Amino acid sequence: MHLTRRYLLAAAAALGSLPAWASDSKPLRVLVGFPPGGGTDAIARLLADKLKDLLGRAVVVENRAGAGGQLAAQTLKNAEADGSTLFITHDHTISILPQVVKNPGFDPDKDFVAVGGFASFVNCFAVSGGTPVKSFDEYVQWVKTKNEGKSAVGIPAPASTPEFLVKLIGQRYQLDLVAAPYRGSAPLIADMLGNQIPAGIGSVPDFIENHRAGKLRVVAVLGTQRQAQLPDVPTFDELGVKGFEDLPYYGFFAPKGTPAAFIQQFSAALAKVVQMPDVKQQLTTMGLTVDAMTPEQLTRREHAYTAAWKRIIGESGFKPQ
Repeated sequence: MHLTRRYLLAAAAALGSLPAWASDSKPLRVLVGFPPGGGTDAIARLLADKLKDLLGRAVVVENRAGAGGQLAAQTLKNAEADGSTLFITHDHTISILPQVVKNPGFDPDKDFVAVGGFASFVNCFAVSGGTPVKSFDEYVQWVKTKNEGKSAVGIPAPASTPEFLVKLIGQRYQLDLVAAPYRGSAPLIADMLGNQIPAGIGSVPDFIENHRAGKLRVVAVLGTQRQAQLPDVPTFDELGVKGFEDLPYYGFFAPKGTPAAFIQQFSAALAKVVQMPDVKQQLTTMGLTVDAMTPEQLTRREHAYTAAWKRIIGESGFKPQ
């Protein structure tokens, strides 16, 4: 039997056998480390709306924006381990931030436990509508000829995948690119829409709607395969920019010590929700690849991704700040 089908059958059984958490628990708080209006926020609200019905309790999204998810992670660490608080996040906060910040205020292995994963995604490079650029090669030439090889590229958080990509692109094409950090993707996109910054890097879910509307243009994506939602956009691998083949993940984490019964029930509910046709379609439209992961699978994915980034960060010469 296919692994995903086995997991879904187990999820259905878990939901049926663990009703105790559903009725007498306080509202479930889902922390989001970025401002309202961004990709992670939209995903959190979509899932929360469906999870409340399966769990039989209120699911409230709480934005704790700042420092690339660091504030939300610190909030999770200090939350009661009673099944009332979760953190929805992608790779940056869990796998990368602890390696680039001297004192992040949390240790994922010591302070958190994986609850369940639900998707993978890719980052992408986009240009504002105010530029004449239609492709990545045109962007490179535009910076060289119109800006004397210098330009700023917006990123949703400092010391993140996008910042390392900005550095690698600059080295690869002999450009003087400066990574301009924002507090999340929403303010970055706002500045790109206002033509305050000519380019930005973020996740496909952050940029795809404005790309479809013609307000921004996604000109390259990470990974080794083109995205189904962006079939005409080449990968950086095709363009010769190597080293970013590992795909980021999305998942839920809880404070260490959270009851195993709650983790099992929530993971089961999450697996069921992301396979709902309307939810799966919306996540796919956002640019995600739905990939239900058990707590154990998410833990392995997180550890592997962390190890890959340890190598990338070490080779870059970046020093924790």
